[in-house]
Amino acid sequence: MAGSRNDGAFVSDRDRRLAKPDFERRAAMGASALRALGIDEDVPVALILQNDLSHLEVMRAAALSGAVVVAVNWHAEAEEVAGILEDSAPELVVIHRHLLKRLQPALAGRRVVCIRPEAALRTAYGIGDADAAAGSGHPEWADLVEVQVPLAQRAPMRPFLRYTSGSTGRPKGVRRLQTGVSRDFEDVLRRVATEMMRLRPGARYMTAAPLYHSAPSTLTSAALVAEGMSTFVLPKFEPEAFLATIEAERITHLYLVPTMMHRLLALPEELRARYDLSSVEYCVSTGSPWPQDLKRSMIDWWGPVFWESYGATEIGFITLVSSEEALARPGTAGRPQLGGSIMILDDQGNRAPSGHVGEIFVRLDAFGGFDYSNDPTGRAALEVDGHYSVGDLGWLDEDGYLFITDRKKDMIISGGANIFPAEIESVLLRAPFVYDVAVFGAPDPEFGEQIVAAIQPAAGWTPNEPEVRAFLDGRLARFKHPRIIAFHDSLPREDSGKIFKPRLREPYWQGHTRRV
Repeated sequence: MAGSRNDGAFVSDRDRRLAKPDFERRAAMGASALRALGIDEDVPVALILQNDLSHLEVMRAAALSGAVVVAVNWHAEAEEVAGILEDSAPELVVIHRHLLKRLQPALAGRRVVCIRPEAALRTAYGIGDADAAAGSGHPEWADLVEVQVPLAQRAPMRPFLRYTSGSTGRPKGVRRLQTGVSRDFEDVLRRVATEMMRLRPGARYMTAAPLYHSAPSTLTSAALVAEGMSTFVLPKFEPEAFLATIEAERITHLYLVPTMMHRLLALPEELRARYDLSSVEYCVSTGSPWPQDLKRSMIDWWGPVFWESYGATEIGFITLVSSEEALARPGTAGRPQLGGSIMILDDQGNRAPSGHVGEIFVRLDAFGGFDYSNDPTGRAALEVDGHYSVGDLGWLDEDGYLFITDRKKDMIISGGANIFPAEIESVLLRAPFVYDVAVFGAPDPEFGEQIVAAIQPAAGWTPNEPEVRAFLDGRLARFKHPRIIAFHDSLPREDSGKIFKPRLREPYWQGHTRRV
């Protein structure tokens, strides 16, 4: 790799490294290339890209040009991508060449620019020569950039247009409104960088999480605009390689999700001890629930460098909690950040007192409001007194710390009792023979719903249902024990760590009018 780790601020992947000023200059050339293609301010540009330096470059070029980035999950099938492109109406699609063949039906009739995958990406995903060179009829991003001069005057940055996972139907496009906040979203990112991520000149941020997801792309964008900050992106998460890169690059700031932590802790202890992780001073987790036992194990290993943020695509980063606070108040997701506020409403729409579970409603003006691009009335249905719900249940303690119990749509109602899958999953993940687990409801003629636990066994363990039930004895009330235990070679997960529960539920609900 060109350059050394002492060159000052840089932006890098495993193949290329650019000094920060050189990266900014190239991104400004990319902004000119977008303008030359007719992409003016507020015009959508769809990115169907895996993690590499070119992805960061296109993101930054779009920001400088004032274009609206539509981040598309490259795992999606052509039909899903077609729906997102139809809804967002991008004037341009930028895609890695090896993804063309699979997604070609979604791209018909659209203007496409390609990026050739480099060595690290090709190795990480086993990309062959033919796929890497596919789509010769489409221009190469690098060729378009090389002939441009940097954009003379940058435009105010627009927020990304995000699409929710679509777990309950068609994905919703979350379009950020900038009413009440700066017209330049870069100002918001600088607040995230300093107030949330504790970034400083000389710090080095790294992520292996996919940049099509809201949290890693927002955090990475914040690192890119932070003064004197270096940014390192990995093509995918591989546990030992992740540790090796922390040591080699003296990484100070990280983004991890609980699934990644679980995989790191699954490494043999002697291998984990081999790497020097003393440079890490801040690691943030968002997205999926972070079980307390897992959190404590990571703190015991790395020290009190971990922070957890609860957030949503619609609203942004809502709360933040430090390692010390998490140990003192087990299970908390922290208190509101960036001037936000939280209220808990009961089933009658009244404010619930401290300690009582209800639906979580949040206001966070720093990120601005939002609309759903394909559901104009959807936002209003979620709003109460300027606060919005994204379907989560939880409670506040007397000091204003938030505790999340579960997703409202995931809650199982069995025999009249409300049962929260996250609680059961947290207990099962403590079992040494469980590698991964998803808990959900299935129909039951007597009780309405019954509990299903889909378990991915740990390596070397022969699936044994009585052993699972014995482990739960004394740890969970009997009515929370799964009626059905199903073993899977692997569970369907995104790179972000979120499980596709609808795929697991589907077989149980076929033929029933109600789906959970």
